[in-house]
This record gives sequence, structure tokens and C-alpha cells, in this order.
Amino acid sequence: MSTTVRMGLMIGLLCGLWLLVMGFTGWYRHPALLNAFWVVILIQIAVLVWGLRKTAATNPLGRQIMTGTLASLIGGAVMFLFSYLFTAVLFPNYFEELRTINQEMMRQAGKSEGEIAEMLAAARPMETSFMQAFLGLIGTVVTGFLASIPIGAIYRKK
Repeated sequence: MSTTVRMGLMIGLLCGLWLLVMGFTGWYRHPALLNAFWVVILIQIAVLVWGLRKTAATNPLGRQIMTGTLASLIGGAVMFLFSYLFTAVLFPNYFEELRTINQEMMRQAGKSEGEIAEMLAAARPMETSFMQAFLGLIGTVVTGFLASIPIGAIYRKK
């Protein structure tokens, strides 16, 4: 199995496991702990550093960027499945619970009921399992591309 595929599978599986940790611990229900979800970016970057270091001896910068981006696409596809499973099967009330949390946070921030209703209505189209999984896929690929530029520049064929 190539390093690119291994990186992609590692990104997808490790980030997917983190998503499950967030779900089964209930951290996604707590406003302060909800932001721990973004640990997935650190996981992705750590895997990219590991993998791009391994391929640096044979790859120039452009190839390193392409390798990191492709690995992120593979990881994003695996994460798409985890995310869809998470919101559609394991935690089917996920969007309702987040809506309630967001509503309370907006009230505490001093928003009026009208403003809250307007903001929640605007977010509603994105509150589907497919859209959340798809946005996660896009975010993983973009993060992988952007992170691969400096990582590839640091660890590249000299």
C-alpha cells in the first residue's frame, strides 16, 4: 500500500474515531467542549507531517503538495462515511441538539428571539447528514492542500 493511501486511511480513521469520541462522551452537547471537534485538524496535520516526511526524499515540492492533497481526499472520503453514520444512524438527534445549544448560546449573548429565529432558519439547509458530511469532505481536502504547502516545503527533496 502506498504512503499516500496509508496517510489517507489514517486521516480518515483517526478523525472518524475522534468524531465517535466526541459523540459517545457527549462532548458535542457541551458549548465549551464542542470546539474540541477541531482536534481533527491537528490529527490531519500530524498525519501529513508523518507521511510527507516519508516521501520527501523522492518528491519535489509540487509532488509533495499533490501527495498531501490526495491523501486528504482519501481521508475526507472515509470521514464522509463516518460523519454520515454519526448524524444519520448513531446520533439521529444531533442537529436538534446542536440547534438547542446554539439557541441557548445566542440568548446568553443577548440576541433577540427574532434574531435567533432568523439565524437558526438560515442554518437549517445545512443541517442534513449529507451536507455535513460533504462539507467535512471539502474542509478536509482544502486543509490538506493548504497544510501540504508548508509541510512539503519543509520536508522536500533537496
